[in-house]
This record gives sequence, structure tokens and C-alpha cells, in this order.
Amino acid sequence: MAKVSKKRAAANAKIEKDKLYTMPEAVALVKEVNTTKFDASVDLHVRLGIDPRKPDQNIRGTVNLPHGTGKTKTVVAFCTPDKEDEAKAAGADFVGLDDLVQKIQGGWTDFDVAVAVPQAMSKIGRIARILGPRGLMPNPKTGTVTPNIGDAVKDVKGGKIAFRADKYGIVHASVGRVSFSPNQLNENAMELMTMLLRMKPSSAKGTYVKSITVASTMSPGVPVDAKSVK
Repeated sequence: MAKVSKKRAAANAKIEKDKLYTMPEAVALVKEVNTTKFDASVDLHVRLGIDPRKPDQNIRGTVNLPHGTGKTKTVVAFCTPDKEDEAKAAGADFVGLDDLVQKIQGGWTDFDVAVAVPQAMSKIGRIARILGPRGLMPNPKTGTVTPNIGDAVKDVKGGKIAFRADKYGIVHASVGRVSFSPNQLNENAMELMTMLLRMKPSSAKGTYVKSITVASTMSPGVPVDAKSVK
């Protein structure tokens, strides 16, 4: 059995066994029990009572976090020449089409989000097998395929995040950094929870939100009382 460091043991001791916390209590506690020296990501892990294999229960979407994620995202904009200036003005880090496709075919994937105009999708199809597994493929459902390329870039830079339930029905999403105030973390987390509650599939039976855990990159998880999140 792996030995637990003194720091980690002290952090674990601050979380009461079998207690479910409210979201404001949980995010404040995560800041306390964080054991890293760097500004770690604070993540929400939400287990949903869904069957992701059913198309109507495959939860996927985007949400604008009121306080952003605390991380500046590198954005690639795949667009036609007439849209390049719009994308650059909105803050895209890399703009183009054929040249970017070629670069990615060569193995480059040093960016966080890709957005595209619809006309570019046929060419992006060539690199789908590279972008898809990394979660970088533009998709109309997440607002990353749109003729309004400037708005899409601004949304991502301003704190818009994409989320999806994994094959176990769990949504993992960053809602800020340890340096955020408890209030900022709570507002971001509740914005994501509100969106997930709104997306409840009509065909999902039984308990929809089964469990919620908040944790930083290296901290123990703090369990949240799902019933307290409305």
C-alpha cells in the first residue's frame, strides 16, 4: 500500500468522513486541502444517472463560466481567407486552413481549442483521426463550428468550456484555479450544475445527479450533497 505523505494525511483529516458538503463549503475546503505549490486546477466530477450509449442521453455541451477557468486557452481558427481578419481580431492564436491542416498532419497539436467555419470542415475531415481522440475536433453542438468565427473565439477566450459525459456517465470539468476566491469557484461550479440540470434527458430514469465531487489537481476529493444543488 502506498505511503501517504504527512501533507496528504493532514488534508484527508480535514474532510469529515461520511459528510456531504454544500457547494460553497466544498470549494472553500478544496482551497484548504490543496497540497500543491502551483496554482492547481479545481475540477468538478459529476456522476449522472444516464446511459451514455443511448444517443438522447449522451450529455454534451458548453457553458460560459462567469469567472473563466483561470487559464488562457490557445485557440486555432480554421477559416477561409475572408474570415481571417475577424478571427485574428477576436484573439485567435493561429489562423488559416490548408497550412494548419498540413501542420497538424505533421504532428502539431499544441493548442487547447479549435474553432472553424462550416466551409472548412471538409478539409478538417482529413485530420479528424488526430483531433478526435484529443477532444480537439470542432463540433456544431459545442458552438465551435460556426460562420460567426469571431464570436466563437471570444467565447473560448472569455471562459467558455466544453463538457461531455464519459462512457461511465461522469462529467469532468475545470471550474477555476486554487487562487480563485471561494465565491468565484462556487459561482462557476453552480453555473455548470445549472446547465447539467437543464440538460436532463426526459428518458433518464431514477436519480439524475448521483454524486458530485470537487477536487484540485492533487487534493483529496470533497463530496457535495447533490440534493443541495438546485
